Order: sequence, then structure tokens, then C-alpha cells
Amino acid sequence: MKIDLKFCFGAMGCGKTRKLQGDYYGKKEDGFEVIVIKPSIDKKADNNTLARDGESLKTDFLIYPDTNIYILIAKYLLEHNLDFILVDEAQFLKKEQVDQLSDIVDILGINVICYGLRTDFRGELFPGSKRLLEIADPIEVISRQCSCGNNKTYNMRLENGIPVFEGEQIAIDGIDATYESVCRKCYKNAKKRILKKYSNI
Repeated sequence: MKIDLKFCFGAMGCGKTRKLQGDYYGKKEDGFEVIVIKPSIDKKADNNTLARDGESLKTDFLIYPDTNIYILIAKYLLEHNLDFILVDEAQFLKKEQVDQLSDIVDILGINVICYGLRTDFRGELFPGSKRLLEIADPIEVISRQCSCGNNKTYNMRLENGIPVFEGEQIAIDGIDATYESVCRKCYKNAKKRILKKYSNI
């Protein structure tokens, strides 16, 4: 079996977490040993992964900003077998932690599949996603269509139903902010409307 570091990304609402959950149960049924991890900064659902259809799956480890994932997994292997690590919300990982995941693949021989966003509400790469795009082996795009027919690629942040284009990079969906995923063209059009509206006030 080929061992690699894979990155599956898409805009919000494209089914990334649901895919993780499906992959988890599928690999378990095939006889593989699988664990699920996610960054602690994702406050939604506490220590579970939560899909938009309400399905949840308990994570085995929360990853904190100072967690060395390689050491964590090396210690886990002293008492457990392991074939796959599934990483939810991988965009929130630090660059160094993505490199640690690559060491888990290359040194420990364990498959790692990361699921997450590519860009933030400004259309800019998250640090974790940037590093994954740089070093991941296969990369898979999980896509859904925007109402205009194009693929959704942008995560537009809303405040009181109005798009905003400035603020902190990280605001957790459903807790700190709400989002709507749209295509690049619709994102640009929304930004143009908002800038025009407030420039005339």
C-alpha cells in the first residue's frame, strides 16, 4: 500500500467533514486502524468532528498550538497499531505541525489524510493549508456549485447577513461568525457592492 500525505480541500459546506467521517468508517470496515485528530482552535463540537448534516465523530486527539504531532503519534505507536490518521480542519495547523505530519508519513510509515479549507474569508491561504499545498502528495478538491453555476471557492464572512472583508483571519463558523461559500465571481461582485454602498454614505 502506498503511504502518503493527502490534502482534501474545499469551501465551507462542500462536505469535507462528512467525507472524513465516511473515510473513517470505510477504512475501519476494511480492517485498518484509524484515528481522528483536529486542532483545538476549532471550538465547534468540542472534541468531536461535526458535519453540517449533524453527524458527529469523536476525535482521538486535540492538537494544540504547542503539540508536536510526531512525538504524540510516536508515543501512541508504543501501544497501538495505526494505519491512517485523519485530520479535520487542517487549515488551522501550524506550518511546523504539517511538517511533523509529513515525518509521520515518511519515517513512521503511516498514511495521513488532511481535510480543510484552502483560503480564509479574504481569499488568502491559511498557514496550514499553504504548507499542505506545498508538500502534500495527492491533492483532492471537494467542490460544489455556486448558485451561478461556477464552483464555490470562497468563504464569505457575514455579520448580520452583510458580507465583511476585514477582520481577524480566524473566526469559527457558527460561534464567532457565519459564512456563505460562493464562487470567485460572486465574491468579487459582493465586495464591489459593499464598497460602493459604503463609499456613498
